[in-house]
Amino acid sequence: MGTAASTGRIAALTGPETVEVKEFDLPDVGPGAVLLAVRRANVCGTDVHQWHYESAVLREAGLGHEFVGEIVALGEGVTTDFAGEPVAVGDRVVPVYYLTCHKCPPCLRSEFNLCQNGLAEWKVPPDVAPHFRSGFATHYYVFPGQFFYKVPDQVDDATVAGANCGLAQMLFVLDEVGIGAGDTLVVQGAGGLGLYAAAIAHERGARVIAIDAVPERLELARQFGATETVSLADFPDSPDRVKRVHELTDGIGADMVLEVTGVPASFVEAIDLARVGGRIASVGNLNADATVTMTPGLVTRKSVHIHGVLRYDPWYLHKAIAFLARRQHLHPFEAFSDRSFPLADVTEALRAGESRSVARVAIVP
Repeated sequence: MGTAASTGRIAALTGPETVEVKEFDLPDVGPGAVLLAVRRANVCGTDVHQWHYESAVLREAGLGHEFVGEIVALGEGVTTDFAGEPVAVGDRVVPVYYLTCHKCPPCLRSEFNLCQNGLAEWKVPPDVAPHFRSGFATHYYVFPGQFFYKVPDQVDDATVAGANCGLAQMLFVLDEVGIGAGDTLVVQGAGGLGLYAAAIAHERGARVIAIDAVPERLELARQFGATETVSLADFPDSPDRVKRVHELTDGIGADMVLEVTGVPASFVEAIDLARVGGRIASVGNLNADATVTMTPGLVTRKSVHIHGVLRYDPWYLHKAIAFLARRQHLHPFEAFSDRSFPLADVTEALRAGESRSVARVAIVP
């Protein structure tokens, strides 16, 4: 795929909700680097936030980070992926979408998910070579030292496209915050992240309650391991949803609440949903300008533990691929994206992703 091409195209953000598909010559591949042809990319909620100019860093940048690619060219010295698996032109791989510099204060504390230079290349405008730094494109440039992993033949593109963002992050979150057999996990939002979390928690023997407004998403949540669902159509007000979850948990509340909606009010609701001494993982809310009104004393009186979690340690992408290899036949991962768009229709794809009508919208260059 793409081996005969001399140019490629990339979706560049040029203003708020303004995207231009630009064409550039394919770059020479330097030592330690890899050039990929993008096979399939997903529209993640973070991409929608970026499109709305809600990221102060990723403004005049390319769009897209959740994708699978095929090796077009290997730089000098690259013979394996970051798990030691041999790689060659034509192999499918997924890269970690951010960098780890190994030199900043977080990296020196082994907090690689918080690397201060993680977006150092992604934030560069596509006009600057090597141009292809993001996933809504025909090609992607993997920089030296950037983690990437080979995809097993038995895992298809639609299944693995979300591994390098949603699945890897949920594996990391559930390890960091902790979920185990017999626990009750309430997932606020049954989009891509919520569905991945349900599948992981199901494998670990936890009970999953999913909350969402879209009937199709709630049905998918059941297929991914949720034992109960709470619809915003049936329970439109927060106190009623909280009451319903407490009914389902014998008046106790959730051992862990996972917020992946990106709706600020859901953070406040998570505190009410959690049991005394429970845990909250805040993942979806990324807009630094959004505010809510809350009662801090409730956090104290309930002794809840609140964890904000950004990204994941890079080797969790390898764990994500392994998870898909053993679980792909138990859940309909391919159903995440029931709608795909060509690269030329990237704006329409972003609008469809924002509508939350499906778990993930796909772009197939």
